[in-house]
Amino acid sequence: MKLQDWITLVVLAAIWGGSFLFTRIAVPELGAVALAGCRVIGAALFLLPLLAWQRQLNGLRTYAGRLLLVGLTNSALPFACYGLAALVLTGGVLSVVNATAPLWTMVIAWLWLGERPGRGPVLGLALGVCGVAWLVADQAHLPTGQAGVSTGLGLLACLCAPLLYGFSANLSRRHMNGVPAMVQATGSQLAAGLWLLGPTCWMWPTHALTPTAWGATAALAIVCTGVAYVLFFRLINRIGASRAVTVTFLIPVFAMAWGSWWLHETITPTMLMACGVILLGTGLVTGALRWPLR
Repeated sequence: MKLQDWITLVVLAAIWGGSFLFTRIAVPELGAVALAGCRVIGAALFLLPLLAWQRQLNGLRTYAGRLLLVGLTNSALPFACYGLAALVLTGGVLSVVNATAPLWTMVIAWLWLGERPGRGPVLGLALGVCGVAWLVADQAHLPTGQAGVSTGLGLLACLCAPLLYGFSANLSRRHMNGVPAMVQATGSQLAAGLWLLGPTCWMWPTHALTPTAWGATAALAIVCTGVAYVLFFRLINRIGASRAVTVTFLIPVFAMAWGSWWLHETITPTMLMACGVILLGTGLVTGALRWPLR
């Protein structure tokens, strides 16, 4: 990897780590569903001109049916889940659980596509599950969060999001082969916006939003989703998907740092140790680490 690729990788991790910060800032005012709706609609409006510039708008019509399903499972539902979880959990915890997405991708590929994993990935899955259980046990004592969201509901929503990512990844592998990357990125956000447009209008807050909430929402949509997608697919084109996915390991570092710096979130030793176990498991599953470790 060249220096430019490393810089892009770190910047992308910082941006995606910031998504949990902006979610924590905006969701108390907008609510989980409305925030998710604003995020995907804003991202779609940002990406559509880029897709038009590349003269790939016809791809949206060609793959419309598949994009609707991918948009639901890869954006609409996970973003709403993380918004709900952010009412009670810190951004650091959200980002650590988010890092388990490759684990669930492997499990679903095993159960659905019949891709039997080797010993290393199986060990990685076991470590990841143990890390998640450890983290959940550490967070279970938290009091009820904002909007009356219980800790149990927040943890359940947080766990559902990476599971949905895992399902969507396998769905894309099976049914989205040959779909241009920007068509998939733009189409999934546009489709997610269609799914969430009605619920967003229905659940829109009755009070006026503060400039802080609007700013966090705009950053979440344009920077953490639109710009991040462009950087991620550019990185895949330059260094390949297997290397680009290592951004997963850096996201919790930035998410914890941003949360601690801006929102004074507490980073506990248990969080750090559970994060280490989960990332070790993710490394074994993705192939970034090999078993036996060397």
